[in-house]
Amino acid sequence: MRSDKTIRFVLDNTVVEAHDVAPTTTLLQYLRDTMGRCGTKEGCAEGDCGACTVVLGELDGEHIRYQAVNSCIRLMPTVDGKEVVTVESLSHANADLHPVQQAMVDHHGSQCGFCTPGFVMSLFDVYLNQPDAARQQVVDALAGNLCRCTGYRPIIDAGCSMNDYPPSAHWNRAEAQSEVRKQRLTDLQREHGLDLGGAFRAPRSLDELAQSYLQTPDALLLAGGTDIGLWVTKQLRVLPAIIYLGEVAELKQIQQTDGALEIGAAVSLSYAYTALVAHYPMLAELHRRFASPPIRNSGTLCGNLANGSPIGDSMPILIALGAVLTLRRGDEVRELALDEFYLGYQQKAWQAGEFIQSVSIPLPKSDRIVASYKISKRSDQDISAVCGGYAFDIEHGIIKSARIAYGGMAATSKRATHTEAALIGQPWSLSAIEAALPELARDYTPLSDMRASADYRLKVAQNLLKRLYLEHGDSSVSCRIGQIDGVSV
Repeated sequence: MRSDKTIRFVLDNTVVEAHDVAPTTTLLQYLRDTMGRCGTKEGCAEGDCGACTVVLGELDGEHIRYQAVNSCIRLMPTVDGKEVVTVESLSHANADLHPVQQAMVDHHGSQCGFCTPGFVMSLFDVYLNQPDAARQQVVDALAGNLCRCTGYRPIIDAGCSMNDYPPSAHWNRAEAQSEVRKQRLTDLQREHGLDLGGAFRAPRSLDELAQSYLQTPDALLLAGGTDIGLWVTKQLRVLPAIIYLGEVAELKQIQQTDGALEIGAAVSLSYAYTALVAHYPMLAELHRRFASPPIRNSGTLCGNLANGSPIGDSMPILIALGAVLTLRRGDEVRELALDEFYLGYQQKAWQAGEFIQSVSIPLPKSDRIVASYKISKRSDQDISAVCGGYAFDIEHGIIKSARIAYGGMAATSKRATHTEAALIGQPWSLSAIEAALPELARDYTPLSDMRASADYRLKVAQNLLKRLYLEHGDSSVSCRIGQIDGVSV
């Protein structure tokens, strides 16, 4: 077990020791500038284009979990104790091309070539984790990779065929989980968390995290870094001392207790949404369209909630479901409903030194109708113009309770309380829904911006509420859902 200030990670079966690295150095910068690994490209420096994609391996019990991430916004200290796989790693002097590479060659998947390494690494993630991947799974996995030559079809073809090739002697699925690899990562684990002279700390226990943050409440809590990374690369901010949540085992857990799903603050969006969709399958589209796989693999659900963006996609449905936050400050723990957490734009109901420990989401109940709809200009990897979350309890044809929340309509994601009040106690009918629609104008005063006008947002919010009924209400009602009142939904 190691406790010094050197960042250590595995690259090509060798332990790399990174000395005197600034905490805000990105993995991309270190790979290119220090190690000369220039196959990993910088395109956008904000996790959108995928040219910087690498695969990270991390011990997860008796297994190594490999996931594609954006190296351009991944801070170097967060790869301590992990394995880094770059596009150069797939080459081998005494071996044929890796199946991912050979498939790209055979299907002419590279044009100008700039984006190719990122595509290869996203497909390599699929190769390791989804040996029976269907076309849609390949397409979904590539949602975070942009090709400016518009060469998607041959790249998708390569992804669909790569599992047909004989296993490579280098980086095949069995070798990726070899005991030698596991032992190498085990040897890198620390008894005490990484501490870069106070500028970056990675506590190993929840108690240690709580006390550390209480003592230095001006420190910056870092979870997945998918927002904070942009503060460094795009806003060029000088960050305060950083406290990293990613090494706290208690915060990596998902538990089902007392009729709720409890998700810890360090659980990635990928794992959090997988668990959520297992109970609420109607949220599968929201999961798929939330950013991209590399972003979901790094970012955390609780980090998304703590950030509290008014256009965040997680908040509306979790508010509608009645999610509750567990907040901790030192030894003090309290619970707060998510809809009470947001006070105004970037204003939250917490104290100095307090942080989100977990979020608890009620499990499904009979006769509850749940839905979430996202409206954006692009289907994949786009920010919402409007995102709605709905949870209705219907008893004997009457709306017993209604929880409606929207993102993109105000300074925070918030409930439509006037609309809810107009619906509760009314028959579950189209006429009742339509009668309540004007109340949305009392609940929200949306802004016009590059994504949508205020009038469009309000009309879409109304149409989505109608869509909820048309999809879940009286089966005798027929309507073309794609177009309601002249506005696509």
